[in-house]
Amino acid sequence: MPSAPSLTERRKAATELEIARAAAALFAEHGTAVTADDIARAAGVALRTFYRYFRTKEDAVAPLLAVGVRQWLADLRRLAGGPAAPPVRDVLEQAARRALTPSDEGAAEALRWTRGLLRAMRDDPALRAVWHRVHHDSEEALVPVLSGMTGAGAPEARLAAAAANTAMRVAVETWAAADDGAPDERADGLAELVVRNMHALTAGLPGLDRRRT
Repeated sequence: MPSAPSLTERRKAATELEIARAAAALFAEHGTAVTADDIARAAGVALRTFYRYFRTKEDAVAPLLAVGVRQWLADLRRLAGGPAAPPVRDVLEQAARRALTPSDEGAAEALRWTRGLLRAMRDDPALRAVWHRVHHDSEEALVPVLSGMTGAGAPEARLAAAAANTAMRVAVETWAAADDGAPDERADGLAELVVRNMHALTAGLPGLDRRRT
């Protein structure tokens, strides 16, 4: 079992997330005109501090974009190390639904910021690159988890990870692009959308209907 993060690591993560929230709000409102100095001021940190944490202004949004992904992976790891569980496909869907269903106002606000960011990304290749990097990293982290849950070899586990990760990414992108007021624009619509995507993209993949014992 991995050791708990130290106090210094927790403080660093909290600062990164605060800067990420400020960056997300600014990008969602002002688009590409936002500067690193704008983000630093909004977050209440010095510009030098900003660059201690992030290489570019676009990199600053990565911690916020990764929140849902981290929760999904944490739930999967917990289930992977637990007692008998439903079929792996059901576990994937349950964890994805939980990750994309806000549990409090802070989580709902993070989803709203993510939606604004994804809309801003249409005109910002650098922001899109951060989004795709976050999902690439999550896919890499998912491979050993699925391998352990299914007993599949690396090629099969990598294929399953790619399908599951793509289901999450496309669901969030589709939800973010929906018109205001459309059913899938609501957070509950997002949870249902990711489950539909998971069904479609993981159908027939080896090992996902297996039960853990």
